[in-house]
Amino acid sequence: MPDQPDDSTRKPTGFTRRGFIATVGTGAVAAADVATAAGADTPPAAELPEGAELVPVTLDINGRAHRLLVEPRWSLLYVLRERLGLTATKLGCDRGECGACTVLLDDKPTYACMMLALEAEGKAIVTLEGLMRGEELGPVQRAFVEQDAFQCGYCTPGQVMAVEGLLRANPNPTLDEIRTGVSGNLCRCGAYAHIFKAGQRAAELRREEGGRS
Repeated sequence: MPDQPDDSTRKPTGFTRRGFIATVGTGAVAAADVATAAGADTPPAAELPEGAELVPVTLDINGRAHRLLVEPRWSLLYVLRERLGLTATKLGCDRGECGACTVLLDDKPTYACMMLALEAEGKAIVTLEGLMRGEELGPVQRAFVEQDAFQCGYCTPGQVMAVEGLLRANPNPTLDEIRTGVSGNLCRCGAYAHIFKAGQRAAELRREEGGRS
């Protein structure tokens, strides 16, 4: 459960980023290319309350350094979505209960809505966009497609990140360990049986590919 506070030799999979977006219906990875490169201009700041000040921060997101100014009260979720355009991380309950906003911090699943952006400085942040290799899905994403592990798809990005974090810590989880690993992620559609199967299939795919994400 999350905390509160190009390999050219790989075989084609048949799944693409476009296919995943179309199937899930969320547009989760469509904005990956608008992430701000080091030194690039950031979007205009939101209107600040009287007396508020912006402070500089450098965030390591999906292997890229993003330098921007943030208000100290902004959550990591807000900065990812509204400042950097990384909209795969979903806004759900906004109080650390649903898991839709799950990202990896130093490989550990974490609720982005419960962490200030300033607290994430110095940590390696991975979002769903970071599991892609160009147009190709990562093994956990492919497993969710194969096992039909979603219905509306809104919780899917968080579910994928929870499984990804689990497999980075434990490449060969039992079914009970998979259940525990996604226990902090709610699915309103009740697709849990398929999500568990996707976790098992993702572990198989990662082993076949030498443990690569």
